[in-house]
Amino acid sequence: MHWRPSADRREEEAVAKRLRASSKFYRFLWEIREDLFDESFEKLLTECYAPRGQAPCPPAMLAMVMLLQRYDGVGDADAVDAAENDRRWQLVLGTLGTASAPFGQGSLVRFRTRMIAHDLDKRLVERTIELAKRTKKFGWQRLRVALDSSPLDGAGRVEDTWNLIGRAMSKVVHLTAAALELDESEVIRAARLDALSEDSVKASLDIDWDDEEAKHEALNRLVAQVERLDTWVSRRAKSHAAKSPLKEALALMHHVVGQDTEPDPGGGGGVRITQGVARERVISISDTQMRHGRKSKSVRIDGYKRHITVANGFILSTAVEPANVREHEPTERLLAEAASHGEIETLDIDRGYLASPAVIRLHRAGVTINSRAWSVSNHGRFTKDDFAIDLAAKTVTCPAGKSAPITQGLQSFFDAKDCSRCPLKSKCTTSEKRSLTLHEAEDLLIELRARRRTRRGRRELRKRVVVEHRLARLSAIQGDRARYRGVRKNELDTNRAAAIANLHVLAGFRASA
Repeated sequence: MHWRPSADRREEEAVAKRLRASSKFYRFLWEIREDLFDESFEKLLTECYAPRGQAPCPPAMLAMVMLLQRYDGVGDADAVDAAENDRRWQLVLGTLGTASAPFGQGSLVRFRTRMIAHDLDKRLVERTIELAKRTKKFGWQRLRVALDSSPLDGAGRVEDTWNLIGRAMSKVVHLTAAALELDESEVIRAARLDALSEDSVKASLDIDWDDEEAKHEALNRLVAQVERLDTWVSRRAKSHAAKSPLKEALALMHHVVGQDTEPDPGGGGGVRITQGVARERVISISDTQMRHGRKSKSVRIDGYKRHITVANGFILSTAVEPANVREHEPTERLLAEAASHGEIETLDIDRGYLASPAVIRLHRAGVTINSRAWSVSNHGRFTKDDFAIDLAAKTVTCPAGKSAPITQGLQSFFDAKDCSRCPLKSKCTTSEKRSLTLHEAEDLLIELRARRRTRRGRRELRKRVVVEHRLARLSAIQGDRARYRGVRKNELDTNRAAAIANLHVLAGFRASA
């Protein structure tokens, strides 16, 4: 369905002219709406969105509403209100003078679902780049691309072991009661779930939380009630337990118990709190895709990381991952999406991305990689930086001048006799195995270490600041707390924020023209 603004063009021009400077971005959106949602993009949107049960709203208009929502930071209900009462929104949507919004909250929910299903949010970012290429202010044949990430706090409540188990149990009780058409209190009574008798599990257990023995006994009481609930559901709601959503709720309950408890080695049976933290530990029942992670040693993340690639001051692609996913894991698709806009000539990255095979392939294809090499700390002893590595000759020479060949396994073994009488032995490894192991990308690491020792190399490293500025701009638009639950919904939110960031750059070009 084609988006045909219903307002009179002269009336729109009069409203646009009266907008204050603080509202100039709305005017820009009004000016470029037909270019952004051109015929081919409108056709794609229409093919992927088929509204049901109501008068259809043009999908291109709904896509513009998505941008306005993110720009103003409003939810679906407020978006409907703005479409009815904010003349700036009406100007952009072409609905000046209408008494009601041409869409409802349900339309926005369904449209986001279709956008995600067909990756149209990514296509929206691509459209902003296509508009940028028309400016002729940059060359797009050869690109200097930069990658970086920032934390995105999850929208779900982060909870400890006790409350995770309790909320998982409550979810199973709720779904079981609904399936059997019972009151939840009946399920709690029948399954003898004393832990769910109060507003919180900790209140129900009612123990001295400084008493380790009491905590141990309470944990085993709680796990026993999980087992009782599982048995009761399998007996009374077996057919429902094999189907969604109860099936997934039961699996989640078992998962949170298994991730945080282990058999008690003290004897007598029972369980204790697991020593250490499982890598895939669920930290929220309301958003099970959230994870604990780190941006640095001092900064913990409870939720997600958002990644962006930047070139010519524009965001080319984004990715959102659980916070425990390492930086290099989404690098392959980020770079593939960036490369669709032009050939990558230079890549500026943080060292967290170095482990990606895509980075290694680019380096060997002649792309200049700018990054700090991984740092090595050896408590005052020699590190790999102190050894002369000659990949062409396949030899490694130690600080004392002794050489060893590089094996097929990328290792060099030094003669133990030479090491035993070496005057530098006290600064070398304490291991009996006198060897040095090389990385598969050692050629890249050698180049990075050498480049950092030069003034020019350090100057090139500082050019990565452009992606940090784009991340800061993205954060200002999107915020640092997730609006939605789940990876893909938050990636959609990041993509529309990226589209707005790119349109801001284009608006600046137009203002300075």
